[in-house]
Amino acid sequence: MIEISHRSQVARATLYNHFRDKSAVIEALSQSEVSRILQVASVAGTPADALESLSIAISQDQALAGIRQYDQALLSGLMTHSEHPLYLDFARVIYAITKSEAGTGLAMHWLLGQVAQPISIEHSHDQSQLLVENTLF
Repeated sequence: MIEISHRSQVARATLYNHFRDKSAVIEALSQSEVSRILQVASVAGTPADALESLSIAISQDQALAGIRQYDQALLSGLMTHSEHPLYLDFARVIYAITKSEAGTGLAMHWLLGQVAQPISIEHSHDQSQLLVENTLF
């Protein structure tokens, strides 16, 4: 919490007034970032465009990069727990894109993998195209 308050230029007392511990800070940041990233998908045209936009947003997100660097285990736990609200929100958006349970599962695994292991913009484009072309959606 000391480092978070220092980097964010917020007094530790202020930080503790809003968050009980570091996990709560990271969860709140993750929720904010996931909401922002999911908004990207809602304005994309085709399923391939939406998946590419999500892939780029996830792989290029600076907040996620910081969390990956400082607390990857917590981030992974938030994004892979199938009953966590973030996971469920993400799954609903992906299902709206794919209109398929199988397609949702495949796209979810592909995108969530990028939370821990980002890919390039070029790979985002190529892989999203292949994903749409070679699946049932």
